[in-house]
Amino acid sequence: MTTDAAVDAETVRYRVTGMDCSSCAAKIEVATRKIRGVQQVRVSIASQEMELHVDNPTARLPEVERTIERLGYQLARLSAEDNDKIPELSHVTPAYRRALWIVVLLNLDYGIIEIVGGFIAGSQALKADALDFIGDGLISWIGLMAVGWGLAARAKAALLQGFFLAALGLGVLASTTYRVLALYQPQAELMGVLGAIGLAVNVAAAVVLIPHRKGDANVRAVWLFSRNDALSNVAVVVAAALVAWTGTHWPDLIVALVIAGLFLHSAWAIIKDARSDLVRAGNR
Repeated sequence: MTTDAAVDAETVRYRVTGMDCSSCAAKIEVATRKIRGVQQVRVSIASQEMELHVDNPTARLPEVERTIERLGYQLARLSAEDNDKIPELSHVTPAYRRALWIVVLLNLDYGIIEIVGGFIAGSQALKADALDFIGDGLISWIGLMAVGWGLAARAKAALLQGFFLAALGLGVLASTTYRVLALYQPQAELMGVLGAIGLAVNVAAAVVLIPHRKGDANVRAVWLFSRNDALSNVAVVVAAALVAWTGTHWPDLIVALVIAGLFLHSAWAIIKDARSDLVRAGNR
């Protein structure tokens, strides 16, 4: 006998804005699975989409939307006609686009500055932190450029991005391994200065975006991004202080390994999601 819930079961897709790492996607999946009636859920950091199979969607979806928005993310439901494109979102105004471009340039430019500074200072932690800036800049750029792109195009762009970020992460790990063998002590003063400037850049990016975010949930999302990125900068500053205090290179290397490991995890999640999205696009 077929139940009403089974009859009403439906696959629903949303465009999710506000995700900047694989942990964001995982957090959304965990919260959504706890909602009664949700049978399956998949969130892709590559395409910035959430797909779920839910019973009685009329009753369940408002709860899903409230739950995700309380976490600090914005949702836009995709209709059947939107299978091959992202609908234009109401908050993506010309002023908001300009703000996003500022954030992209801040992240990419300072990422390049910091990675050069990492080579000058001989600091692996600075190089790893530079990856975070470059990664954020690329994710924001893809999100900005991909409004209106089809799923396949977004997935291909994300796949290239994931491979590029993974290559950067592996480069930092290889360089860190060499430093372990070479036992080279970095310049603590330059490490500390660049780490502090990186913290200021993250704050500036948040300040630029806050006026263009609507509602407390979205302001919280900006705060979450800034907090997570700032933790890396604080770790670099602390590592610099420990290098100066202990006279050893180990604090710098430990911080570099932790940041690079997290970065590689995010790059792998982007690659995995992008490959899955390409399969979905091919099946449509």
